[in-house]
Amino acid sequence: MSKTKVKKMMFILSKATIENVYAAFVMANGARMEGIEAEIFFTFFGLEAIQKKKLNHLHVATVGNPAMHIPTMLGGLPGMEALATKMMKKEMEKLDMPPVDEFLEILSASGVKMWGCKLAVDMFHLKEEDLIDDLDGILTIGDFYSKADVEGTQILFI
Repeated sequence: MSKTKVKKMMFILSKATIENVYAAFVMANGARMEGIEAEIFFTFFGLEAIQKKKLNHLHVATVGNPAMHIPTMLGGLPGMEALATKMMKKEMEKLDMPPVDEFLEILSASGVKMWGCKLAVDMFHLKEEDLIDDLDGILTIGDFYSKADVEGTQILFI
């Protein structure tokens, strides 16, 4: 019985809430720090994390988020999302977590490959100039699976 070491982590980011974005970024960064290849595939609302106009304005999801420990009705009250977002950003600053734009630069510099989903880019009528300069390209899902077709690759949907 042979043991195969994780050689590559591929993250699919489908929602650009702060908690999802930082989960993907921290895990991709951690992979690189361990010498593991890492790639992030931004699809559907995850594309907001790499849109120049939106990436520094992401929010915490307060409605339907069981980790918030508040009733859904309260999560939907005006100002709750902004308050939760402000509180989370304050806690992240205490831990020296970089803001989204800086974190994207750090990931790119460390060798994390970042891809936009062609279907979602087309669906939301985005152009390459709407997306970060550090983006490695726009892929179809078939292209993404081809990149994943390497022994020791793990795919994680966030």
